[in-house]
Amino acid sequence: MVVGSNQPYFLPYLAYWQLINHVDVYVISDSMQYIKKGYINRNNILIEGKAHRFSLEVLGVNSKSSISEVRVGNNRKKLLKSFFHSYKKAPYFEEVYPLIESIVLNEEENLGKYVGNAIEKVAAFLGISTQFIYLSTLQGETTLKTEKRTIDICKRVEAKQFINAIGGVELYSRENFLAENIELKFLKMDRVSYKQFNNEFVPCLSIIDIMMFNSKSQIEILLKKFTLV
Repeated sequence: MVVGSNQPYFLPYLAYWQLINHVDVYVISDSMQYIKKGYINRNNILIEGKAHRFSLEVLGVNSKSSISEVRVGNNRKKLLKSFFHSYKKAPYFEEVYPLIESIVLNEEENLGKYVGNAIEKVAAFLGISTQFIYLSTLQGETTLKTEKRTIDICKRVEAKQFINAIGGVELYSRENFLAENIELKFLKMDRVSYKQFNNEFVPCLSIIDIMMFNSKSQIEILLKKFTLV
């Protein structure tokens, strides 16, 4: 059993989906602490040839809030309007926009469930068959932190291999995972590019950008452009 896990990010960039696509089970860590100015409710789209940050409004945030304790705010329609105007001339707009509309206008107020729903809908659209589990259901309340918490997740789902994004290299020890008979790997995205109108390519944008400019078969190829280290 190959397992991956991360906080639920709102319409994140390609590497996030490469990890989801590669593993058997993906744990959506909705009970982790909400990080202000992170990617849980923000990402980037293409506007006038440049990366532009968009943010889903959130409410009820304090210094100890978990992701699922945060509520979704009131700028859904404004966000959707921005996505519409940014990509209405993109080659796959007609196919992708109804998906984005259903994600953004979801009336769920729980941020963890709202972003988790977005992840599951995009995965289904792309034909990704990975099983999703919510950390709040799997692990519940716990005093375990960082590496110990992740190892506990792996043991609960009987993982033989855990794969994390390359940014987790400083957080996890291969030796500590091996002590629990779990192999630890990190996913590093290869350099990728694709045509964005007639602009110079802008990398690492939201999955919205990738879906608007690439067919599903092209995205299937992009999902495999990574290295495990």
